[in-house]
Formats: sequence, C-alpha cells, structure tokens
Amino acid sequence: MKNVSIEERAVELAHYIINSKDTVRGAASKFGISKSTVHKDLSERLLKINPILAKEVRKILDKNKAERHIRGGMATKLKYSHLRNGKVG
Repeated sequence: MKNVSIEERAVELAHYIINSKDTVRGAASKFGISKSTVHKDLSERLLKINPILAKEVRKILDKNKAERHIRGGMATKLKYSHLRNGKVG
C-alpha cells in the first residue's frame, strides 16, 4: 500500500470490508497496517470523505463487534478441542 494517500487508503479499506465482511483485525493484516489505523480510517476519516460509504462500513463493523464474543468462544473451543479428542484423563 505504498504511495497511496490516506483518503485513498480509507476508501480502499471501506470497499474491502464491505466486499469481504472481514474484521478490522483481518483488514489490518491484509493491508499491513495497525488495527488503530484501520479503525481511524473507517470511523473518522471516511466519514469526512464519503459519509454514505462510511455508513455502509459502520453496519458491518457493528455486526462484527456484536459477533466478537462468538468468534472468541469458537477460537477457544478449537484451541482446546485436541485435548478432548486426543487424550483421556
């Protein structure tokens, strides 16, 4: 993502999130930037650049936030599933 303006990056991130339904963490990893930068781009900068696009992204971010505890629980379940399946007592 070199030589891209902040505004272009914010719009590109927005389109990525909308199309992929990815999380802030996933987008940060994909674009090689921090979660804080992704969040700032999508919640503050994009609002000034393109409020309509910002509103669409906000819906996805809110949905991801609401489902966060489920993903965390599934990750923990997967992490410890090998103990139940592989070992007895």
